[in-house]
Amino acid sequence: MTRLKWGVVAAILWGAAQSAVPANEATPKFQPQDVFALRFASDPQVRPDGKQVAYVRNGFDVMTDGENKAIWLVDLGSGQETPLVAGPGAYMQPRWSPDGTRLAFVAAVEGEKPQLYVRWMATGTQVKLTTLPQSPRAISWSPDGNSIAFEMFVPDDGLKLGAPLPKPAGAKWADPPNIVTDVIYRFDGRGKLEPGHSHIFVISASGGAPRQVTFGNYEENGPLAWAPDGKSLYYAGNRQVEWQHQVNQDSLQRVSLLDGTITALTPPGPTASLHISPDGSKIAFIGYQDNKRGYQNSQLYLYDVKSQKATSLTQDFDRSVTDPQWSGDHEIYVQYVDHGITKAARVSLDGKRTDVAQGLGDSDEPDRPYSGGAYSVSENGTLAYTDASPERPAELALAKGSSGKQLTRLNELFFASKALGKVAPLPVKSSFDQLPIDAWIVTPPDFDPAKKYPLILEIHGGPFASYGPSFATDMQLYAAAGYVVVYANPRGSTSYGDSFANQIDRAYPGHDYDDLMSVVDTAIAKGFVDADNLFVTGGSGGGALTAWIVGKTGRFRAAVAQKPVINWASEVLTTDLTKYMAVYWFSKMPWEDPQGYWDRSPLSLVGNVTTPTMVVVGDSDYRTPVSEAEQYYQALSLKGVPTALMKVPGASHGGLAARPSQSAEKAEAILGWFERFRKK
Repeated sequence: MTRLKWGVVAAILWGAAQSAVPANEATPKFQPQDVFALRFASDPQVRPDGKQVAYVRNGFDVMTDGENKAIWLVDLGSGQETPLVAGPGAYMQPRWSPDGTRLAFVAAVEGEKPQLYVRWMATGTQVKLTTLPQSPRAISWSPDGNSIAFEMFVPDDGLKLGAPLPKPAGAKWADPPNIVTDVIYRFDGRGKLEPGHSHIFVISASGGAPRQVTFGNYEENGPLAWAPDGKSLYYAGNRQVEWQHQVNQDSLQRVSLLDGTITALTPPGPTASLHISPDGSKIAFIGYQDNKRGYQNSQLYLYDVKSQKATSLTQDFDRSVTDPQWSGDHEIYVQYVDHGITKAARVSLDGKRTDVAQGLGDSDEPDRPYSGGAYSVSENGTLAYTDASPERPAELALAKGSSGKQLTRLNELFFASKALGKVAPLPVKSSFDQLPIDAWIVTPPDFDPAKKYPLILEIHGGPFASYGPSFATDMQLYAAAGYVVVYANPRGSTSYGDSFANQIDRAYPGHDYDDLMSVVDTAIAKGFVDADNLFVTGGSGGGALTAWIVGKTGRFRAAVAQKPVINWASEVLTTDLTKYMAVYWFSKMPWEDPQGYWDRSPLSLVGNVTTPTMVVVGDSDYRTPVSEAEQYYQALSLKGVPTALMKVPGASHGGLAARPSQSAEKAEAILGWFERFRKK
């Protein structure tokens, strides 16, 4: 097929997919335009006394095709919801002052860079504290509430070679050459990076000029934690000379606010998400002993300020924990994922773990059901979290004993008038070695088990990630179009422990293929799947597996490889994660083991492909760059396989479905491609 532009492909395939949806239904199904109606909660923040929760309410604007972010307040005594800051723009990162009387937040008002604001809760007065040239992040209140620390990018001039030519007055010349010296010079979602580094700043909570605290050609990484006396800040960073060429070599750092002295407190290694106890005697952080494997469990470490020693509290727990938060001086809360389900747990200082909430949900990528979520806990143990289910996006919830209490109903009225596909577990055993595989099956809203339905296998990316029983727009749109959908966590997925994930260590893609074919076979065995109408799609690692699958079997009628890896040698040398992938996913560099890279590349199997396969990629993708998709499209074209290349304008790897219209059109285009080759 001749390459078509995004708009042309979307228009053609949109119509084909729409024809498959019955009209005049008694209860309407979820449709593409419904994506604009969705609302979801994120970033909950419990007030220190545990009586109120501020959170970010996210929605979409059909006129701007973008996301709206507003900060809302829920009173836990009355249940009353109140908008705090809303309107045109985006309002995010709400953070309470230590006494709970003020709320700091970041606002991106139309036409301005994001700035730091403070709101006095008693009066409703809010003040813009900064006029910054770059966006502030990782904001953190000092213990006395008088100052706020934050991180900000500080640009520099970069390398200049030669003297600039004198330009005549009024002359219009081309832009000067861009000289790159940084190892990471572009990053997905941010584009090409200008020269410079992230540094720490402090500003008075009542306003004034911010003071830069750290300097030099180094990167500081939040979150930021204040010492109880307010005289120093803790963070994660790497100040070794060769830091740009190193991976996972941060250490716990302390910077003095008096003289700027920086002290490394722990040996270099994976260090992130630090949080200090209220009395300042201990620092909780996330790390692990780096063995250079594809997957390694993240552990909860406790650094004792007095003894200067760090100890793991979860060394014997075969799951990764994240986002440690103190509740008082003797309990730490963490988040982890188990069998695709996200949970929050309380960990005592002797390592005893108690689950306090489950079903946390994350709507950062609402098109697919990735595991995730967010929570916040007060000093008295009040825990608020984002709660998701297969029937709705993330809502705000409160942990109550062994269950949760839903606090918001952001989508209740909308979904009351919609018939959704039903999501149910689908237990599977791999044909390769009988390894248990978690999977889920989504049936159409008007499902009749006596009928035969076409099936879509949808594959998650990562590959070290997991799906779970959460709401996802793609799954619902596929189901509404009359397809049974299956998705799974094949070997290599997280949330099943170290051994399960590392079955693909330096062997990906591998027996994931057997796991996924077993998922399809198990669904067919249910009796309501048409084995002559099978389709497959997936994104990122799922795109690589889609291309791998059609190179190994012709059983699928059509396929769509979204933002795939096609050639591991070119991927490793062009991705924004180049120094990570080469070390952790391969034993050697591409020039040292070209055959090893080729044997694991879907491009090596393209000679076997007969399945009509469309390739989708964002034209600003720096994770699996556009050249990966283009290679596969060209190869399929040369072989004579029906194909199309769809580029999504302005979309990054992580933002392929960030704009609601593009999310809906992507799903419709996939359905349209499948309809073209569906056996009637």
